[in-house]
Amino acid sequence: MRKKKVSSARRQQAKKLQTEVGQVRDVNSRTIFKNPVLVSQFLRDNLDIPILKNVKPEDIEDVTERYQAYLGISFETDTVKRIRLRGEGADSQLYLISLIEHKSTVDYNVAMQLLRYMVCIWNEYAKEAERHQKGISRTKGFRYPAILPVVYYEGNQNWTADLRLRDRIMMTDILGQYVPDFTYQVIRIHDYTNEELLDRKDEMSLLMMINKVQTAEDMTRFLQSEQNKIAEIVSKAPSHMLDIIAATIWSLCIKMNMPVDDAKECVKKVKDRDMGYLFENMEKMDIQAERKKTAEAERKAALAEQKAKSAEQKVARELKAAKVAQAKAAQEIKELKEKNEQQLESAIKNYIQLCCQFHMEKDGAKSLLMGKYHLNKSAAEDKIRKYWENS
Repeated sequence: MRKKKVSSARRQQAKKLQTEVGQVRDVNSRTIFKNPVLVSQFLRDNLDIPILKNVKPEDIEDVTERYQAYLGISFETDTVKRIRLRGEGADSQLYLISLIEHKSTVDYNVAMQLLRYMVCIWNEYAKEAERHQKGISRTKGFRYPAILPVVYYEGNQNWTADLRLRDRIMMTDILGQYVPDFTYQVIRIHDYTNEELLDRKDEMSLLMMINKVQTAEDMTRFLQSEQNKIAEIVSKAPSHMLDIIAATIWSLCIKMNMPVDDAKECVKKVKDRDMGYLFENMEKMDIQAERKKTAEAERKAALAEQKAKSAEQKVARELKAAKVAQAKAAQEIKELKEKNEQQLESAIKNYIQLCCQFHMEKDGAKSLLMGKYHLNKSAAEDKIRKYWENS
């Protein structure tokens, strides 16, 4: 009972803390990809495509809601960006679809999800062009915009899903030339070291580095990284970017089970651009204790799973035995019933034959038969006809 009260008090304190530190909220990757500055940094740092190196935040427009409304589906971790390419002509634009994977297991249907977005974007693009010039989409020179599909993956497991759409389609070995195909790119944050991310010296890479922390070992590597580089990034970050960094640090503190007072101080120090005390607080966490707690929790979970499996197997064995016993009992009842019916039929036959030997009238024998064996009139007459003549 006391544990429940403590847990409830902790939740209330955390809720109050969020208000005290300026409505700091939990941050997810879609929040990050909503920010055009972060998207421009992401394009520059992670995609080896020259035309994207100089994309400015003002060249990026978020059009996610338009296409999710068109599809009639809302994916919490998907974003669609329309990017204007400078120096490529007035009408040159590129669409970026980013899917963000948080699950520990890989989603093998991502290529099909991307295809739905791509078809939707092209269809809407043609409709918009038709509104400006009717029939333009059916002309020889009409071209659809390029689309760059990207999966931003925060899981620590390797991405094992096929990167080509055709690998999700049957009979491509026979009908390959008729099957549509494209490749998407996976940006897996665990493929980068903390040093590689910090060398980029921008906010997006710092957020990627923070989001890499998922275990006690990750936290140790995070604390051992070059703190002066982190402090430099934070010191130069504009206020709207600082809010996202603070929210991400808040999520990290809560994820690592830091006491709420220390978490509050961490967020405050980020907002004040003073990083020294922040990491001093983080170092107070007993990483070995966290590792032991995780191992103990895993051990208990495995033991509970084994017990559940044993109980399930026992129930299955008992159920099987019960079914066998039930079938045996049903067979015995059937055999007993058949035996009783045979004995009754034999008794009726003998009784009728006895009545016949004593030259009894059929009607009298019928009445006696009905009374002795509880037969109705029709059944008694049937028995008389069956056995009287054979007597």
